[in-house]
Amino acid sequence: MTNTPFSLVLLFFSFFMPTLISSSLVQNPELVVQEVNRKINASSARRNLGYLSCGSGNPIDDCWRCDSNWEKNRQRLADCAIGFGKNAIGGKNGKIYVVTDASDDNPVTPKPGTLRHAVIQVEPLWIIFARDMVIKLKEELIMNSFKTIDGRGASVHIAGGPCITIQYVTNIIIHGIHIHDCKQGGNAMVRDSPRHFGWRTISDGDGVSIFGGSHVWVDHCSLSNCEDGLIDAIYGSTAITISNNYMTHHDKVMLLGHSDSYTHDKNMQVTIAFNHFGEGLVQRMPR
Repeated sequence: MTNTPFSLVLLFFSFFMPTLISSSLVQNPELVVQEVNRKINASSARRNLGYLSCGSGNPIDDCWRCDSNWEKNRQRLADCAIGFGKNAIGGKNGKIYVVTDASDDNPVTPKPGTLRHAVIQVEPLWIIFARDMVIKLKEELIMNSFKTIDGRGASVHIAGGPCITIQYVTNIIIHGIHIHDCKQGGNAMVRDSPRHFGWRTISDGDGVSIFGGSHVWVDHCSLSNCEDGLIDAIYGSTAITISNNYMTHHDKVMLLGHSDSYTHDKNMQVTIAFNHFGEGLVQRMPR
């Protein structure tokens, strides 16, 4: 991803319903806003030191890019989120899983070494890639909790098929992945854990679909030209940060809450920061 952060939007969504407070709900969202502003100001101050500092004005990037040995300390990234999704730890403290195989031949029995095999495991995993690859999924990539997909150091595309689904799981980080040309999937069996697979109906064709998920951070991804939304957060999803992403060539960019009548979405808390809303976009660009 680009080394230059795009700081076009810093937006916080916080809706309350007194009778239904989820465990992920921040009771005083103004404190989250103040913390984000403090980190941005501190990073900007370091940037003003010029060559004496690696500060960029972007506290997320400064958190890990200032470490010249970041590749040996990848999991430090989990400490770098800001906003409502700052507690998303992904696969922190778990093993490193190296994806070596770009295929997705069997969504029910994925091969070891594939991305699908990695994301369905029960234990925390920090998933990286052995080389550049284009992954064309046969069906939705249904993630299990406590996973990081870390594309740093390789050019990784998820494209040309169904894409990423974060459904009723928690603690997910997706960083540095090119997600584009996502299609509908479904009417098929798909595995979502080592012990379970089930029938999936037709999916929407989103780039990243967050459905009842919490503690999710999507950072430094490029997203474009998907069948429905680029990033959708619906059905009570909360504690989310969407940051530093580059979005282009798409109609319905982002959906936060799918229906006014679905009251669980009144608890939704999302931070949107440092994203670039680029050429060819039409609607649903939070400001």
